[in-house]
Amino acid sequence: MKEPVKRRYSSPQREAQAVETRRAVLVAARELFEERGYAAVGVGEVATRAGVNLDTVYRSVGRKPQLLLAVIDQILGSSDQVLPAEQRDYVIAIRTATTAEEKLRTYADALGTLMPRLAPLFAALREAASADPECAALDRQIDDRRAANMRLLAADLRTTGQVRPELDDDRVADLIWSTNSSQWHDLVRSRGWTAGEYADALCDLWCRVLLSRSEL
Repeated sequence: MKEPVKRRYSSPQREAQAVETRRAVLVAARELFEERGYAAVGVGEVATRAGVNLDTVYRSVGRKPQLLLAVIDQILGSSDQVLPAEQRDYVIAIRTATTAEEKLRTYADALGTLMPRLAPLFAALREAASADPECAALDRQIDDRRAANMRLLAADLRTTGQVRPELDDDRVADLIWSTNSSQWHDLVRSRGWTAGEYADALCDLWCRVLLSRSEL
């Protein structure tokens, strides 16, 4: 005699509660990381601020490096939710822009807004990576993901017909990748640049290096 098939119990209310719990955990982590830095915050403190127990943090998001990655994605998406890259407002705006200069300007302005919040988190991750293999793996994962996204941007720029023909997509992606890093932002910030000056410099640099002279 066959045993009855066990059905998975699915409750919309329970699923909605899980989503809200994850959101509360990520908001708490983001607030604490931005207030005190990654290294100074314990996962237990995230749980306390979110009003949940420690196991709930691990179950809903993961360990501390996973919390940091989710917070970074929150900031990139300008949302309390973790949005895929293609759903972020500035990515949508880049893809709908019609000229290469408009696309680069949109991306530079987005970095001018986001990087002051992201750079300290990236710096803390790099510091932690020197002693924590899990953080080192996350640092590499973020770099690889950013490089892949820059190749998508390079392909999008190519559709305008305004990119220098001698630059292939990999070279375009690498040039953008190397100058949109948090390390480059840290460098210009140490020279006293404002967020607006940083964004203007990025756009000017990219247009001069990447676009055909007839487009300048």
